[in-house]
Formats: sequence, structure tokens, C-alpha cells
Amino acid sequence: MMTTQPYMKLKILAIQAIQIALNQKKMKVQGGDLPGLFSSTQIHLHWGKGSAMPGSEHAVDGKRYPMELHIVNQAVDDPNVLAAFGFFIEATNDTGKPKSWKILTSYLAKIANAGDKVCFTKYISMDDLLPGVDRTKYYRYLGSLTIPNCTEGLVWTIFKDPIKVSRDLIDLFSTTVYINKASSSPLMTNTFRGIQAINRRIVKSQVASTILSSETNPCF
Repeated sequence: MMTTQPYMKLKILAIQAIQIALNQKKMKVQGGDLPGLFSSTQIHLHWGKGSAMPGSEHAVDGKRYPMELHIVNQAVDDPNVLAAFGFFIEATNDTGKPKSWKILTSYLAKIANAGDKVCFTKYISMDDLLPGVDRTKYYRYLGSLTIPNCTEGLVWTIFKDPIKVSRDLIDLFSTTVYINKASSSPLMTNTFRGIQAINRRIVKSQVASTILSSETNPCF
């Protein structure tokens, strides 16, 4: 009999976002020139309108991707210090791959409306969600959260390697989830903030050691 893992909760927020709540005791982040040790608190996703449309909140040399995944982290010594990791999601012509994302998207129908939430009953590790990403290659800048209240002073790390996910799984995000519980509710699409001006921010390109670790297994 498979039991739920209470530290893994997928929910849909009223601010048009899907969020995975993480147990801060299960995952810690350090290294890669981050200012100290951080606890990972949540994951959320941004997308456009299907795998053929732009939906990422960052762009590199003008290139955008259909989705972007963000991991939000809180400094262990000071909860007011935040760091966010951004991962581009690139569409592939495979079907139902990778397996971890097939498991993740299988829960979307259970959170089809705003306020819905569900606990994961199948194990997914952080490594499972980030296949093929070299976590030593990234961009770094100081910015803000992209969801309300758009907190400033955030340390952003945008990884260069995209997560490759099949188109059929990406398309589920814009065809399964609705903005509210009304029978006439529109689907949740274009859940990203538009590209913002750099405003004198300095973006660095680094190759260094960033470590994602947990106290036991690297699970949520």
C-alpha cells in the first residue's frame, strides 16, 4: 500500500500559478557563490499556451522557452534573504517523457481549479525533475520575485541547460487547469510575467559548483 508524503503538496494558487510545497528540512542548498546555506521552500511553474508558444519569464539572447520552473530558497540564518533557481523547459517530440514529469503532470487533473491541492503518493526526487541539467553552469543576478509581492533583493540563478520535456506533457498545463471553479472558467494560460528591463542590473555568467543536497535522499 502506497502512503502519501505530507512534505510533497501540489496546489493551484489564486494568483494563477501551480506550486509544489517543499519540506524545508528535506532539502538544503549551498555552494556556487550563494551567500550561505539555504532551505528550499517551494517550486512553482510558469507557462504560455502550449508547447509551441513562449512561456518562460527569462530569455537568453532573445530566446524564450515554453515553460520555466522556479525553486524558491530561504536562507537558514535569515529568512528574509531569498534565492531563486530558474530552469528553462524545452519541448521535445517524445511522448510521455521524462517519466518524472509524466508522474508530475498526472496530478494536474486533481488540482483543476483554484484552491485545489493534492499530496503526492509517488516518489519523485529533485534529480528526477532536473534531468540533463549541469548545475555548475548558470547566470546570476540580483532581482525580484516574479509573483506577488515581487519581493526585491532576490539572488537569481538561471541554469543554462534546459530540462527537456515532451510536448504532450507541456501541453497538459494549458489544457487541464482552470482559473476558478466556475463552469465558464477559462483555462490557466500565459502564467508568466513579461520580460522586464535590466535596469542597470549586472548579469554574470559563471561556471562554479552549486550543490543541491538533502539530509537523506534528495526528495522534496
